[in-house]
Amino acid sequence: DFQYKDEVLKYLDAWNQGLPTESRVIYTDLAGTITDLSGDIMHAITIVLIAFAATSLVVSLIMIGIITYVSVLERTKEIGVLRALGARKKDITRVFNAETFLIGAVSGLLGILIAALLTGPVNRLLYRLTDLQDVAQLHPLHAAVLILISMALTMLGGLLPARMAANKDPVAALRSE
Repeated sequence: DFQYKDEVLKYLDAWNQGLPTESRVIYTDLAGTITDLSGDIMHAITIVLIAFAATSLVVSLIMIGIITYVSVLERTKEIGVLRALGARKKDITRVFNAETFLIGAVSGLLGILIAALLTGPVNRLLYRLTDLQDVAQLHPLHAAVLILISMALTMLGGLLPARMAANKDPVAALRSE
């Protein structure tokens, strides 16, 4: 059985040491081969999934930047009013950075909430299909890290549009419609 497989392999390796080739015991570890092969397959699948996730993150980063840029364009007059009332460039940047921070926090919390709500039904379904219990789990530390990543990505996506908003000419911003 699997419990003694490794011990038998060690014994055979020790037996074969020092013996000529024709006197050695030749064996095939089919279970080890299958385990290594399935491990390699899982590694390849993990790399593909990481690539998809990375692509998704880059696309979402770009979309956040576009949404923030559109927000800057739509609120040009507001930016002009704030600047005319004495707001500094960094105050305008902070307004848009605060908005992107809130978008990241809310979207991260919403994602974690949806994942937490789906954990129970997914575990029940997997148990019915495979007899594996508690496959889907959401560790609180992982959830917190995912929320922080969400906030960091939205902040990163909003940096350039926020700086563009801060650098708008107040007079030209007030004249825009």
